[in-house]
Amino acid sequence: MRHPLQTILAVFLVVGLASAWFAPARTAEAKPNIVLIFADDLGYGDVGCYGATKLKTPNIDRLASQGRRFTDAHSASAVCTPSRYALLSGEYPFRREVWGPAMNQSALLIDPDKTTLADLLKGQGYATACIGKWHLGFGSKPKPDWNADLKPGPLELGFDYYFGLPVVSSHPPFVLIENHRVLGLDPADPLVYGSTPPTTPYPEKMLRPGISGGKAAHALYKDDQLGTQFSAKAVSFIREHRDGPFFLYLATPHIHHPFTPDKRFIGTSQCGLYGDFIHELDWMVGQVLATLDELKLADRTLVIVTSDNGGMVNLTGQKAVRAGHRLNGDLLGFKFDAWEGGHRVPFIARWPGHIEPNSTSDQLICHVDMPATLAAAAGREIKTGECPDSLNVLPALTGAPKEPIRRRAVLAPVRKTHLALRDERWLYIGARGGGGFAGKVGQHMLGGPPAIQFAGEVNSDIENGKFKSDAPNEQLYDLQADPRQTTNVVRRNPEIAQRMKALLKRYQEGMTERE
Repeated sequence: MRHPLQTILAVFLVVGLASAWFAPARTAEAKPNIVLIFADDLGYGDVGCYGATKLKTPNIDRLASQGRRFTDAHSASAVCTPSRYALLSGEYPFRREVWGPAMNQSALLIDPDKTTLADLLKGQGYATACIGKWHLGFGSKPKPDWNADLKPGPLELGFDYYFGLPVVSSHPPFVLIENHRVLGLDPADPLVYGSTPPTTPYPEKMLRPGISGGKAAHALYKDDQLGTQFSAKAVSFIREHRDGPFFLYLATPHIHHPFTPDKRFIGTSQCGLYGDFIHELDWMVGQVLATLDELKLADRTLVIVTSDNGGMVNLTGQKAVRAGHRLNGDLLGFKFDAWEGGHRVPFIARWPGHIEPNSTSDQLICHVDMPATLAAAAGREIKTGECPDSLNVLPALTGAPKEPIRRRAVLAPVRKTHLALRDERWLYIGARGGGGFAGKVGQHMLGGPPAIQFAGEVNSDIENGKFKSDAPNEQLYDLQADPRQTTNVVRRNPEIAQRMKALLKRYQEGMTERE
């Protein structure tokens, strides 16, 4: 007969061995795979679950039914480059004077010595990849050499792998990059600054500032195949790293102009190429979700779908509006604006077992929060000096906080004169208008009062497509009572406006979100 002490010791030994055996598995499971799908110019009203009726997004809608849809999520900027700066750096872009889109002569805008979102996750053992649109510059000084190693770049900011388009689908160079090099580059035919690029023309595809030469490299870039290529690369990365944890940042060129969906999507929506391009985006989301399902990774993966800024009422966007589509829903303004339509964006998160299915949150969140939030999901806290404007809003994804986690946000249009401050229910803009484009109907850069009139929106400072002569030089909106921003109440609430103006100045002087 075994002595009782021997039995107890045997039990402890078995438990100890079991704990040692299963501990690594539990640790790995505690770190979810993370897929962040960052669409381009996808407006608040461009998705079915946010009210779109002239197009269908079954895959994105399914994600929302299985997760949480946010109604008060914002990009830190209404412009693509500064929005991406905030997402990856955890810092407001106005702090580094990043206001407009970076073009082909731009150096890398994020200091490689700064801690980025990818750095945080890589430090937690994640395999990291950026696939798709970069648009943050390359190299340590302006006019990078496109025929040499393009670094520093994504790989110097924490990504193990990069495949994508270097600038934006509307501007040169129209080439693909893998890690540090342009694909298909022939040393005998280098890329050179200037002249017209040898690329397929499309409406709303700009050819300046020019980069020419490199015919073999340009030939590999096929506008209508980017969605297919980037989806295949994303699926390949997931398969390769199925044992996890992995972080996939899939930055789609959809739905930025030019509108170049694969031919199988053309004519499938009720609002022209604008909606057709969204259909291809939804298909891309579906490819990622289907791969996670096939590999039985869905339950261990946090998936986020959002957009870099609001929808743009360019020429194709204008056709969509005429067809009855509302790019940004009932919000005022468009891409580039400080008005809500410029930066309030779709934001959907799914993490089975952690995020309540088919739920909605009105918590104020911002893309600048992604470094702290996704690091927290991976078990990492932000340290002093890292990602200074990033707040951990993970409880807003996984729980139901009774109090706001983020109470304020600094929101940037393309013009620095219109830098805006959100403070709970209030939005303050220190100038007249949206601070975006000011073109007329029928022009690519439609914006301002003409765009408001064209879209059938209403604002108390605007009449017949023009500013009223007595319109204030500042704006204040009560978004709780007036989410459409129909009425500028700055003259009724001068004390609130003054308080917010002073607070905005403190941010501009260096105050950060975690102070």
